[in-house]
Formats: sequence, C-alpha cells, structure tokens
Amino acid sequence: MADVVLRVGVDVGGTNTDAVVVDGARVLGAHKSPTTPDVTTGIVRAVSAALAVAQLAPQSLQAVMIGTTHFTNALIERRRLAPVAIVRLALPATTSVLPHADWPEDLKAAVGDHTYLVAGGHEYDGRVLMPLDEAEIVKVAHDLRRRGLTQVALAGVFAPVNPEAELRASEILRHEHPDVQITLSHRLGGIGLLERENAAILNAALMPEAVRVTVALEGAMRTLGLAVPMFISQNDGTLMTPGEIGQYPVLTFASGPTNSMRGAAFLSGLQDALVVDIGGTTSDAGVLAGGFPRQAGMAVRLAGVRTNFRMPDLLAIGLGGGSLVREQADGRIRIGPDSVGYELTKEALAFGGDTLTTTDVAVAAGLADIGERSRVAHLSAALVQRALDEMRRLLEAAIDRVKTSAEPVPVVLVGGGAILVGDELAGASRVVRPELAGCANAIGASIAQVSGEFDSILTYTESGRSAALEQARQTALQRAERAGAAPGTASIYSIEEVPMAYMPGGGTRVRVKAVGDLALEGRA
Repeated sequence: MADVVLRVGVDVGGTNTDAVVVDGARVLGAHKSPTTPDVTTGIVRAVSAALAVAQLAPQSLQAVMIGTTHFTNALIERRRLAPVAIVRLALPATTSVLPHADWPEDLKAAVGDHTYLVAGGHEYDGRVLMPLDEAEIVKVAHDLRRRGLTQVALAGVFAPVNPEAELRASEILRHEHPDVQITLSHRLGGIGLLERENAAILNAALMPEAVRVTVALEGAMRTLGLAVPMFISQNDGTLMTPGEIGQYPVLTFASGPTNSMRGAAFLSGLQDALVVDIGGTTSDAGVLAGGFPRQAGMAVRLAGVRTNFRMPDLLAIGLGGGSLVREQADGRIRIGPDSVGYELTKEALAFGGDTLTTTDVAVAAGLADIGERSRVAHLSAALVQRALDEMRRLLEAAIDRVKTSAEPVPVVLVGGGAILVGDELAGASRVVRPELAGCANAIGASIAQVSGEFDSILTYTESGRSAALEQARQTALQRAERAGAAPGTASIYSIEEVPMAYMPGGGTRVRVKAVGDLALEGRA
C-alpha cells in the first residue's frame, strides 16, 4: 500500500476560516470557524478542530496549504499599501500615456505618484528599442535613497519578450540602493505595457504586507506545533512557497474562489462544469475546464485598475450567507451587497442578533438547520418567498452571464452559503451540491499542485512551428519541476496560440502551462 500523505488545507475568507485534513483521496476531518480580526487565531482554531475530528496529531502531517484574502482585502480597503516608485524603461516611446493612467484617485494617493521615465526597452521581436540609460538609472537610485523610497515597480516595453533591460536596471538599482525591493514586470504580466506596469505597481505596494503576513502564518504554524512545509495558494490553482509570496503577493488574488473551484471538481467528480462559490459576502461564478478554472483571456480590473497578469475568469455578485435582506417601500426585496461578514453568528436573527440576513431566510424556509429556527418564526411566508426568489434570480443571472452557450450545463454549488438556494436553477442541467461543499475552498487548497509556464512571442514559419511548440512545452515542464513538481508527474495542461497580425512581420503569442504533483520528500 502506498504511503499516506496527510495534508492540511486552509482557506481564510472574509467570514469563515475553513480547514480540512486529507490523505490525498479522502477527507479525514473538516472544520469551519469564524475568521478573527487577527486572522492567525482563526487559523489555529480551525486547524486544531480539523485535526481533532480526524483524530490526528500535528506530527503526522506532511504539509500545510493556505489560501488567504489578506492581499485582496488590503487593496480593496486601500490599507497597508506601501509607496511605490515606478521606473519605466521605454523612452523615447510611451510618453503619451504615463503611469497611473485611469487609476482611482484614492488608490493612486495610497501608493503615491513617484514616476521615472528612462531610455531603454525592446521591440516586439526582442531587438533593442533604445540602449538602457545606465547613468540615468544610477541617478534614479540616488533619488530613491534621498526620498526614502524602497519599493520599486520596474517595467520595460516588451520585457516579457526580452527582459534584459529590466534585469540590468534592477542590478544597478540594487547596487546603488541596497535596501530597495524591486518587482520586475516581466515576471508578472503579459505583453501590454500599461496593464503589466499596473500589476507590478500593485505587487510592489503589497510586498511589505507580504512579509508581515508570512510572519503571522509561520507564527500560526508554530502555535499549532506544525514543523512541516507551508505553501500558499495562487490564483491558478497551484502553490507557492512563503519566500515566493514575499515576492509576488498579487498572484494570490482570487485564490479563494480558485480553491473552491478546484475543490468542487474534487468533490463532485466533474472536470467540466459551472461552479458557484457562495461565501459569506459574495458569490463567485466561473467555468471549470479540465479540473481548473477557466483563465481570463483579457485585461482584468482589480480595485479599478487594469492588469494583465493571470486571473481566473470569475463573476462576483453581492450575494452571500451574511448578505443583508431589506424589504423596500414598494414591496421588493433588496439583497446585499453589504454583509455582516464574520459577525454572522452575532448579528443574524437566527443567532440572536437583530439583522435580517440571507441565512435567516434559508433557516426560515427550511433550507438550513443552523442557529435557532424559532428566532425567525416571525418572518412572514410572503417575505421569505420573495427573498428566496430574489436570491435565485441573482444566481441565475450570474450563471447566464458566465456560460459560453445557451445549452444547460451542470452547476456545482459550494461554499458555506450553498444552503441559500434549492436544487433547481434556470440554465442548469442539474444542480450538484457535494457533501462537504462548505469546505470546498480548503479542500481545493489541500490538493493544489505546482506549475510552470512558458509565455512569449514567437516568430516561426509553418515548417518550424512544431519544433518551436515542442521547445515551449519542454520549457514549461522544466519550470514546473523547478517550482517543486515531483519528477515525472508534470504534464501539459494548456497550450494557447494567439496570432498577433498587427505586429510588423507577424508573430504569435504562445502560452504553455504545465502542472505536476508537489514533491514533499526532502522538504523541511
């Protein structure tokens, strides 16, 4: 019999912190605990309870996987963001649209307006656009030191095709300003300069917070007595190490819904379906393709900022288990978008509070058996039905917007708020509500793999296409193994070819992604 590999998966949401113990194919224990203001306490409580259910000691575990909303919340709330200097390598080009174009004013104020334009960058095919002005980079470094700026977003035109300018500039900056922390745009985003630059700015603003979060998570591990490797969930369903999260915190954005979709595939056995993750504050709807979330194929707005780094293609609506329910003067029901969040067990009627929430409606309708039903017995049948109809309408509209065809598709409901609706939804061929659906997010974290990706613009003739694609495949597989995939387990998950006819001489953007099982042997 193969050795059992025991993992703990944790997902920290705005309302609940979920933890599960799995052995690869079986869920041995699960627990849902309210998220605490300091977050760490909630993790300790949830993991301790899940281990108790599984009747296991911490010493029996091999790894812990954590999904967190820390960085998404920091961005949305405009809190704990560091000031960022933007160094763009593109002169004499790109001066017509400067950094921070189309940014929300409050977010721009939170990161500051510290912009440096320097000669450098490359053409679309990797040729030098303009030699890097190294003397100007030295001046920039000295100015950063004088102004006390340590976070830098470095973005060169067409850097994903040829990163030499960014790499050389970062080398000079670090030499002249040893305290600087640099985000290289080519390691985050796609070809488009503005969106890639935006992603680098957001990442740089979050790097100091990433250090604080990592320390807190490691503190939770020590409190639990877990001397095992810890990994953080990324938004493509794969994992990163604590060191990597310190460098690329933006890659955790939307990791919660991604984990839920991966958990939905695991629990339902469906590799291709539509998944709706109903949490405490929002519902996220997305398409499951081959067991992974469908990725967004274009620029994605985060907190009002256009970016082009990888993100799952999700639709979020303001419906969750803690959403407020209001009866308007005309008799119509308004649900959300505000929510009691992690205060659900204090504020909701069913728990002795004085706020009418969607959970209270579900309890009154007999869809859920939590809290005390007697506390919602005074709700009229007409009010309850109108609220149920509105919840169903919101979900059906989301399903319709996410679907890629008019044909009914299987819909998997997961998340703690999956209790809010019944088993029939327009647009669904069937509604699947798996056992342990409330902990799908933590399960998705626990089964996450590691990935490697090739993303570049290639120019090839028809006769050379096969060789070029094969080289791209091998590069992706090698990068997956370098990221921590066990030898021989990595395989190609997706290949995308996008002709870029607008470029002189043509060219094709090729993206190849490989995924593999996490290698735990030899990790401390």
